[in-house]
Amino acid sequence: MLKHFLPDQHAKSIFEITPVSLKDKGIKGIITDLDNTLVEWDRPSATPKLINWFEEIKHSGISVTIVSNNKENRVKYFSEPLGIPYIFQARKPMRRAFHRAMMEMGLKKEETVVIGDQLLTDVLGGNLGGFHTILVVPVAQTDGFWTRFNRKIERRLLDMFRKQGKLKWED
Repeated sequence: MLKHFLPDQHAKSIFEITPVSLKDKGIKGIITDLDNTLVEWDRPSATPKLINWFEEIKHSGISVTIVSNNKENRVKYFSEPLGIPYIFQARKPMRRAFHRAMMEMGLKKEETVVIGDQLLTDVLGGNLGGFHTILVVPVAQTDGFWTRFNRKIERRLLDMFRKQGKLKWED
């Protein structure tokens, strides 16, 4: 059961994930979390650096869909100016939103990666759905109420994976 919480890969930030590295793995689509993966949970829109990253990804022919547990107005306000499809109130780690995003991009599991900052939602949901998963260090050190609760559990899992040599995580 604990293997479902272990990401296939980890990165310090979304910016370490390049189109070349994804294409080398046969990846044609990204399902990404929004809050504390792409920007701070309380930042309303994309930074210039993130906009450039999205343009690189799109220019290389890789599709992107944002899948968030947040409310529609938050996800829509962030995603629409970028022209990125989104799914709100995704109920991660349930698999339904991940599969919907994959189907809407017209891809297979093997061609899709799930990127997020949380083990209990993004990684668990992606792994249960059979996707390649990438855990990124959270953009901000602060979180919303429920995420703070999840982080306590995540810390224990991350420490255990670190001790077992399965993950080199940086806080």
